[in-house]
Amino acid sequence: MIVSFAFLGVLIGTALVSSFLILGLKPLLIRYALARPNARSSHKVPTPQGGGIAVVGAGLIMACAILLNTDVPAGTFLGVAAAAVMLAIVGAVDDIRPLHPAPRLLLQVMAVMAVVLISNVRVFPDTVPLIVERIVLVIGGVWFVNLVNFMDGIDWITVAEMIPITAFFPLVALVATALAPSDHWFYQLFNPLVVWTSLALCGALLGFAPFNKPVARLFLGDVGSLPIGLLVGWMLLELAGTGALTAALLLPLYYLMDATITLLRRLRRREKVWEAHRSHFYQQATDNGFSALDVSAHVFGLNLVLAGLAAMTLVWPSGAVQIVALVLGAVLVGLVLRRFSTPRQTIPLEVSR
Repeated sequence: MIVSFAFLGVLIGTALVSSFLILGLKPLLIRYALARPNARSSHKVPTPQGGGIAVVGAGLIMACAILLNTDVPAGTFLGVAAAAVMLAIVGAVDDIRPLHPAPRLLLQVMAVMAVVLISNVRVFPDTVPLIVERIVLVIGGVWFVNLVNFMDGIDWITVAEMIPITAFFPLVALVATALAPSDHWFYQLFNPLVVWTSLALCGALLGFAPFNKPVARLFLGDVGSLPIGLLVGWMLLELAGTGALTAALLLPLYYLMDATITLLRRLRRREKVWEAHRSHFYQQATDNGFSALDVSAHVFGLNLVLAGLAAMTLVWPSGAVQIVALVLGAVLVGLVLRRFSTPRQTIPLEVSR
């Protein structure tokens, strides 16, 4: 009971801090970080971006305040937070004056590499050499950071994607605390650093949500999407390192499949993949008659189901359950992608005579 009240307090407190920071920063963002619509945009009027300053700032400040007042060693968190701040700075500069892709990518590689080394997580300790695994993790981490940035292109979609993921860790930890004995293997899945950071980030996103609801009055900007991608990628890496790789794949599966399939299609068409575009499935959906709210509602509902499947793989860790859950998750995501890429059928109204 005490833990649940603490979780609720952190969630509400971080949401309020995030909202107040947004209100204070918004006049500056309107003046210096206005996103003007172009041919690839989903918005129609100039809208301030940079809400990620408040989201990431509130999340990291609250998580740091909690961890420094507990007996949990916070060295890993401070290293990850420093890497996230570096990416936030890169994103802020890019929001105001776009950077060349090369230095931007190099800084992302440095941030992800720092997180991989600081975490010191092994996902395949018995089958893959350490150096090979770390190279793969860095490449995968850079891709994850970028795909979160790529997918943040419509009102509420990042909120719909990231709130279920960040809520997953504290919710499952809360259930484990209530139902399982303290020496149960279940507790190995939940690094306190991840639980508190994910809870704080979830609260910060909730504070941002009212400003980003369709039609959005504020965007995250790269200053938010890049460090959020890094922080969530770290949480998933820590989860995978406990042996729960299937759960770590299921939670962000919609973003993974939409962005990866889109990238492969663009490579096949020999397009310049580093340039902005409107090829993602969620962008096709808005061209096919879905509103931004429709798209976000589909993504949110899908992510609740994926989170349920991820939880199922933790409760029943057998290989058969892992395979079935992953296949089912991929099928469900595929159905949503197909729905997004298909024009909505409108039923003409019958004209009375």
